[in-house]
Amino acid sequence: MTASPQTSWLAPAPATVAVEIAARRVTVAELSSTSQGPVVSAYASEPLPADAVTPVLAGPNIANREVVADALRRTLDRAGLRSARRVALVVPDSAARVSLLPFDQLPARPADLEQLIRWQLRKGTPFPIDEAQVSHFQVHAKAGSSVRAVVVARRDVIAQYEAVTAAVGLHAGIVDLASFNVMNAIIGAGAAAADDWLLVCLADEATTLAVLRGSSLMFYRHRTALDEEPLGALVHQTAMYHQDRLGGSRFARVWLCGAALTAGTGSAERARREISAQLGMSADAVDIRPAASLRDRAAGPEVLDALAALVGVLLRERKAA
Repeated sequence: MTASPQTSWLAPAPATVAVEIAARRVTVAELSSTSQGPVVSAYASEPLPADAVTPVLAGPNIANREVVADALRRTLDRAGLRSARRVALVVPDSAARVSLLPFDQLPARPADLEQLIRWQLRKGTPFPIDEAQVSHFQVHAKAGSSVRAVVVARRDVIAQYEAVTAAVGLHAGIVDLASFNVMNAIIGAGAAAADDWLLVCLADEATTLAVLRGSSLMFYRHRTALDEEPLGALVHQTAMYHQDRLGGSRFARVWLCGAALTAGTGSAERARREISAQLGMSADAVDIRPAASLRDRAAGPEVLDALAALVGVLLRERKAA
């Protein structure tokens, strides 16, 4: 993506290794350069106990740091990446809140824009805004107005994830959300439609839906499993918003990520059936291989889902460097 995926929460630092800490697993991947282009030269994933990571906007996300850190050590060992020091860190979407805010006029000074955004967020954020880590970037603009994606998270929540990487000797040069970097992977693979397309990211604890127009983020919605909204209802609501508020019709493409990793057998097929029933078109699994080839050419759906956000953030770092 050209906006968020080009902007991190912290000072950008090119990385070749990425770590994702998700609710049920930790995954690491390394992206190397070859004469044929980027290659995922190493990767591994390790399952976590069900209660080890509980992604929420406010409150404890990591119940036992050592359990998660031990899993990360094993994952790094299996991937042959224990010598890594600087990494990109991908955290669950549920650890932050994303809003798309329109602006008719933007302050000239970055500090004034930051203050304006924090002022707009203060009433809708369920914790004091002075405890928040805020990132923002332009996602599209027209007729003199700008729409910016604003990501807000509690500093102490992000610090919990960073503490896991620090416990194994890693420095998280950037921290970013999983769904943003799945978008990066799709765009990096040259698979983003020029017209409007839909991304559905599934996790055990939540669902994220995003509508993009080319590489511009037009709509973003995140719902936790506690909301008890079935996937079909979320897809239907998103399609209605796309038609009524964005002037869209049929999506040019629908991408599905994470279904192979969610709990329950047949979850990927169920998700595809629900999407097809609402939209009358099939959803394609996100495949990073056009952007970064795999040495393991027989990688299955679980591997491709697990690598999507990691490859996305590393591709973003390569482009930004």
